[in-house]
Amino acid sequence: MEKCIRECADINQLNRCQTVLSEIQSELERKAKILNLAGNEVRLKILFLLNMENTMCPCDLSDVLEMTIPAVSQHLKKLKDANLITSKKEGQTIFYSINETEASLLLPIIETLNEVAA
Repeated sequence: MEKCIRECADINQLNRCQTVLSEIQSELERKAKILNLAGNEVRLKILFLLNMENTMCPCDLSDVLEMTIPAVSQHLKKLKDANLITSKKEGQTIFYSINETEASLLLPIIETLNEVAA
């Protein structure tokens, strides 16, 4: 690791920052994964729609997004694997909804979209 070229680097500050980053590493990785998933426009649209409607099935999402059901299902799987959405089966239909606990990081972003849509 290269050393700072400043004449008076605050070694305590540098050590403190490294320690804190080390302590929160797993949470940083989790949040980065969430942001990476939501950084995809289609997945952000799905999250927005699920927040707006509470629950939707892949067929409805497919119709709204004008995408094939398999394409929508791939995005739903990624969101579900990250625990950002939950599913509930009713008969032959699976309904998806936002897992607000896990998606809490994204809810402020989704809310700003709700404000624009209003």
